[in-house]
Amino acid sequence: MSDPSSPNQQQSAQEEKALVPLPSTAKRPIYRAETTGSYWGDVKAAVSRLSADDFGHIGEMPCARGSLLSGIAAGAGVGAVRGLSAGAFVASNWAVGTFVLISVGTWTICQRNRNEERRRIQQVIEEMPRRYVKKEGEGGGQGSA
Repeated sequence: MSDPSSPNQQQSAQEEKALVPLPSTAKRPIYRAETTGSYWGDVKAAVSRLSADDFGHIGEMPCARGSLLSGIAAGAGVGAVRGLSAGAFVASNWAVGTFVLISVGTWTICQRNRNEERRRIQQVIEEMPRRYVKKEGEGGGQGSA
């Protein structure tokens, strides 16, 4: 009989606990992963979950397509302008840096806007039933003597 606290059983229990499916209306489930407490352990776990198929669907991710296109355009523009006055190595560094900054910045702004819109929609949904419920004391004069 095997010990319930054997390393293989502990690891499988941790794997089951690590990925908790969140309720979502998306086509693919969204998982919230619990951290291991080790930065490099978390990075290793995140990289192990990636597949080649994930990169094929990057255009379906909210805000990703627009952010990447903005970053590419800005990086190409800055790299070209910088290339006129400096060498290719310096220009490519500026292009990559600009791409990263613009992509991350526009993605962050887009995500913030989506969250704000989601919050406003939730408020409207919560307020909707209250608009149609009659307030107490508004009987319309029926049954009063």
